[in-house]
Amino acid sequence: MTHDISQLQKTVLVVACSDSPVMSVVSTVLPSWKLQCVRDNEEALALVEKSAFDLLITDTASSGREDIELLRKVRLVRPDARVVIVADQSTPADVIAAVRARAFSYFTKPIYSHAFEEVLQLATGSPGWDDAIEMLSGTDAWIRLSVRCDVSTANRLHQFVCEFLDLPEVDEDKVATASREMLLNAMEHGGKFNPERRIEIAYLRARYVVLIRIKDPGEGFSVHENLDTAANNPSDDPTRHLKHREVHGIRGGGYGILLAKNLVDELFYGEKGNDVLLIKYINDERRGLASPPR
Repeated sequence: MTHDISQLQKTVLVVACSDSPVMSVVSTVLPSWKLQCVRDNEEALALVEKSAFDLLITDTASSGREDIELLRKVRLVRPDARVVIVADQSTPADVIAAVRARAFSYFTKPIYSHAFEEVLQLATGSPGWDDAIEMLSGTDAWIRLSVRCDVSTANRLHQFVCEFLDLPEVDEDKVATASREMLLNAMEHGGKFNPERRIEIAYLRARYVVLIRIKDPGEGFSVHENLDTAANNPSDDPTRHLKHREVHGIRGGGYGILLAKNLVDELFYGEKGNDVLLIKYINDERRGLASPPR
């Protein structure tokens, strides 16, 4: 007798105490999934070696380094398992190691329930996610990534960016949101949302400044003549770009550049228009004094 795999109940394993807030969120967001809980990473690995799980979430009093070690061991026996790390303590180096080891997502406590819920929703889909984010090079201050041209990848990357840059709360969401908006812009115009195409993105975290460079595989465009973006709308026609996008069968939107300009301090396009640089100063009084830590 055969079974339709698509009809089998999906399972999630959480490494946490039974009254953990993470457990509550998981049961709310994934009500149809079978939920199992274990006390520590060692118990989790023993169970994973016996049974397959679609999703594993770490939520014990452990460091990022300890959870990444569990991730590596899990992927040796269950390479398709999606692992979300929720660590008590972590460093940018831990985040880099998690990306290299193909973590599905990464959080350092305290976590924001909305961001965590979003990642759980992504975990229910995101087909072929495993090679969507590839580390080209990485140090504690500077990473280069190759990412696939699809919306779910941009949304997953948003959380990794927040963790890696380790910014003051007032700046964290601004930089991560501006990065995601411009990445989606590159995916749409340069990558045509073709998952076979990839975007190169680099993040540099210096002492007083963050620089983000995004390069897409497209032929580029003239930034000032682009009618698809709200940034170029005349003052007497603030919705011109929406009319242009509708006529040409382009999805609604076009606010990415305008939004990013309002979230970072400087934004520059390269000569071809397929290369953009975002700059955010961490402390306004330190403008012009940006330098890496010694």
